[in-house]
Amino acid sequence: MSELERLSTGSLRGQLEALLLVSTDAVPATDLAKALGVAPGEAASALAELAAEYSDANRGFQLREVAGGWRLFTHPAYHEQVEGYVLSWDMRRLSQAALETLAVIAYHQPVTREGVKAVRGVNSDGVIGSLKEKGLVREVGHESGRSGALLYGTTRRFLEQFGLRSLRDLPPLEDFAPDEESRQFIRERLSGRAISSTLEETSEDMEQERELLGDGYDGDAPEVLVALADGGEAPLAQAGGVAAATVVPSGEAEAAGTVVGEASCDVE
Repeated sequence: MSELERLSTGSLRGQLEALLLVSTDAVPATDLAKALGVAPGEAASALAELAAEYSDANRGFQLREVAGGWRLFTHPAYHEQVEGYVLSWDMRRLSQAALETLAVIAYHQPVTREGVKAVRGVNSDGVIGSLKEKGLVREVGHESGRSGALLYGTTRRFLEQFGLRSLRDLPPLEDFAPDEESRQFIRERLSGRAISSTLEETSEDMEQERELLGDGYDGDAPEVLVALADGGEAPLAQAGGVAAATVVPSGEAEAAGTVVGEASCDVE
């Protein structure tokens, strides 16, 4: 049998790999099956086999199911190397304000602009607009009642960028809260400052303590997204044999690791 005959009659897994390499989004198994003219169950089994094969072989990439579809990701073990390489292209990234706003929306959704402002303490209209342009957040409806304010939530693209199957995979905020020793230190420090301060300063300290110790997301939320980014998991896409890439770096990441195939930019 010739090489051409072998390829034309052979590996379903090879065909799936080819489609995944040119896909810029997570692709459902049913869509892949339809494109190749096979049963959905057959495609799903082959995808699972590919995922296991990549994992066992310790390849530089992984096949993972996210946001209801399958997508290739760079391996977390090589996050630093990929990040350094992609960052050398001087890519623009999400700003701290954007990360904070995105985290508030992710954990509070559906939430209004005023709701985001109440958590962050500053007007976030411009940041929300930029996140919408990037396809990370979207309008999901209107608040009931007289105000009818727009409600915002995250998108499928958000799940893909952060390597999540669903919002249930978001890490619990409790994991990022200060421990009791840190809480006590904060209380003592704020109490000491209050003794020598004016009534106005005391009020400010109390507000600061509520922000540090309360259930708000001002400090915790960005850390959650940064932690996801530090996992080094990034979508991998390649078209025409040439890979295009985008970073979601640790510390100030737009996505979990390095995303290949899309550009990121700062949001002020």
